[in-house]
Amino acid sequence: MNSVLSIRFAMTLLMAFSLPISNSWSKVKLPGFFGNSMVLQQEKEIRIWGWADSGEKIEVSLAAASASVIADSEGKWAATLPAMKANKAAQTLSVSGSNTITLKDVLIGEVWLCSGQSNMEWAVRSSSDSANEIAAADYPMIRHIKVPKRPSNVALDDITAPWQVCTPSTAGNFTACGYFMARHLSKELDVPIGLINSSWGGTRVEPWTPPIGFEGIKELDEIHQSIVARTPGGERNQQIVQKHIDEVEAWVAKAKVSLDKDQVVDPSPAFPASIAPFESHQDPTMLYNGMIHAMVGFPIRGAIWYQGESNHAEGSLYTSKKKALINGWRKLWGQGDFPFYYVQIAPFQYGKEDPAVLAEFWEAQSRVKEIVPRTDMVVINDIATLDDIHPPNKQDVGLRLAMLALKNEYGRDDMIARNPEMDSMSIEGNQLTLRFKYTGGDLKTRDGKPASHFELIGPGSDGFHPAAAEIQGDRVVLSSPKVTQPTAFRFAWDKLAQPNLTGATGLPVGAMRGGKVPSLLSQFEVDEDYRLVYGLDLAKLGPTIQYDVDNSRSIGQFSRIGYLLGLDSNQHGKQIVFVTMDAFTDDIKKIGIPTIASGADFQTRVTGMEVKSTVAELNTSSPVATGNIEFWPNNYGAGNAAGVTHASSSVYDFGDEKGEPKNGYGSMQVHDFGAKRTIFAINQWKAAARADIGIGSSTGNTRDWTFSGNAASYSEKRLAIYVK
Repeated sequence: MNSVLSIRFAMTLLMAFSLPISNSWSKVKLPGFFGNSMVLQQEKEIRIWGWADSGEKIEVSLAAASASVIADSEGKWAATLPAMKANKAAQTLSVSGSNTITLKDVLIGEVWLCSGQSNMEWAVRSSSDSANEIAAADYPMIRHIKVPKRPSNVALDDITAPWQVCTPSTAGNFTACGYFMARHLSKELDVPIGLINSSWGGTRVEPWTPPIGFEGIKELDEIHQSIVARTPGGERNQQIVQKHIDEVEAWVAKAKVSLDKDQVVDPSPAFPASIAPFESHQDPTMLYNGMIHAMVGFPIRGAIWYQGESNHAEGSLYTSKKKALINGWRKLWGQGDFPFYYVQIAPFQYGKEDPAVLAEFWEAQSRVKEIVPRTDMVVINDIATLDDIHPPNKQDVGLRLAMLALKNEYGRDDMIARNPEMDSMSIEGNQLTLRFKYTGGDLKTRDGKPASHFELIGPGSDGFHPAAAEIQGDRVVLSSPKVTQPTAFRFAWDKLAQPNLTGATGLPVGAMRGGKVPSLLSQFEVDEDYRLVYGLDLAKLGPTIQYDVDNSRSIGQFSRIGYLLGLDSNQHGKQIVFVTMDAFTDDIKKIGIPTIASGADFQTRVTGMEVKSTVAELNTSSPVATGNIEFWPNNYGAGNAAGVTHASSSVYDFGDEKGEPKNGYGSMQVHDFGAKRTIFAINQWKAAARADIGIGSSTGNTRDWTFSGNAASYSEKRLAIYVK
């Protein structure tokens, strides 16, 4: 930020704290989503609120109920009317003060908030059989509002959105998921249904989440702290702002002196990025502030949610983010744990992405209903369109959401509304048996063929293999000739999986897995003379390395060191390498990942190097005489300062040059410089999912995997370090 802007910022802050607050509204006003043809929630106290002149008396009446309130010092008022039963007869809501507001055709029924990204925003006009659906959409008891797309850095108190009565001329613009749910509920319950459609295509979950939702969730603390720093009036924000003001004032004083003496004026202090307002509608809280906050407290029955495509590569982290969203809304709404039903995203190609990435996300979505009360999920892997991220069959989506609501909220206890789920798993001999719950009777397949998309794995099976699946009532018995001792299974574990297994109701079974998967490394034999020192799941990489196994305290002298690295990815398949060498140090703490804390710092040749690998070109029949390692926590460049034979001075390879800072990018590389190749590399471990990991030489602009940022592409990545 230049000097003029910095000074203006400081002055703006001072002015903001000194401006008087106006409490004059001139007339009574309601939020813009209170309107003609609205639906109010039955069986809950009805809260009506708005603004008026400070001290003004407000009269509110609806049907035979009425209430009087006085606007407070800020001109705000809120009246509460008693709970009412559903009523299809049009009512008039009257709000009077210095002026009178009259809202007509108000119904009492069931109100559902509909939110998420494009699959919730997806309109009836774009759904399957849309022409006939729209022509038949004569349901005047269904009402809908579409909240305008409006991100905001601050929580806005008002939203303007008109209510529309469902007719063939309006229904085409309704949220399809919400409409088809409402249509079914309206027929079953014979009550008015109100839909509040607050959705935006392509959005992540974070912008829909209120600040309070992120609090206390360890995995989301970084997001929470970024919000705290940006919150005006908060202690942290004030500290940063005051520090910046002090720096700007000191700079101004110094700049004046320099100016008077015709000296160069130093650059002004940069505006702190940590308090710069969020700018994108994808930033945390931005859509909650602009599209949800104003409606908080408006009585609803519950919420439906269809979102996840924009977060789908995050795996288990999404569970925490979804928990933050739901708990945040519930805390602020003041209705306790209102029901929250959501849709598991559909199978889709997602480019060249590892097929397991989406499966892991499905697992994260499913986990939400296990840890957050009064939530449930519908599975739609049977109605996907693999070449379109927006399956047009929203009729079944709405029906399944309605079934959950009917069972859990409207007393249809005998209804089977949940998708079948695994209840238990047992292993006997070469068979693995799964028992299911929520089946509604015997399991079946929707096409009459054997159940598909089951896989088994066991010791020595060299990965998962397709399994034969025999349905026995509510059980499925799995077996495979390639897995003689099954220990684990997975089902529909692929981004394109459209399995055929359903319950008796026809509801599909969703992706799942269970059992204990043998470690990738357990399939590689290590000589008995070697003892395991460290074991690490590289999915746990980060600024601090905490080994899953650490036997270093029990290790005495050693003469050789061995590194066993196993990787599994869609691009390269399963790769394992075991490289051993004469000890290059006698300090057991320095043979692991070379962090600052470990003290490891080696750029040296090693002797007696031997390589065994599933990658044929890496195998050696005799010791390698041209082995070298580059172990350091530093930044580094491509220059060949160490003079390694055959190394390039312009390409990152087996001869690079350490640089500053010492606690920098980080390199853990083993090479055979004689063969001009890398054996394995683990770089930039502090970046976690964006670390560089690889076996053999990489292709492209580097040979040692530097800047590849590919750690997330591996479905399994494990390191074991041995000594002899």
